[in-house]
Amino acid sequence: MNYHVLTLFPEMIRDGFETSITGRAVEKGLLSLETVNIRDFSVNKHNRVDDTPYGGGMGMVMQCDPLYRAWEEVREGEKVHTILMSPQGAPFCQEKA
Repeated sequence: MNYHVLTLFPEMIRDGFETSITGRAVEKGLLSLETVNIRDFSVNKHNRVDDTPYGGGMGMVMQCDPLYRAWEEVREGEKVHTILMSPQGAPFCQEKA
């Protein structure tokens, strides 16, 4: 199985993937991982990929353009299974645990 992870922190993903059970699967050639730094697909000179939320408010949001360009390059025109993580949903707390 080949995995491509689009992230702002490729080293962190690689370090976590190459340990324990998944690390042994990589060593045996059962899994492969390619990390893609989304910042490489930014078009501004500082490689920024975040922006202020529409309508104001606290925090920052990721621009969709760099993420889309990274995804387009990884998929190379083929149909691929894609999982997009988002911050939506209820926080996991002790009460739910």
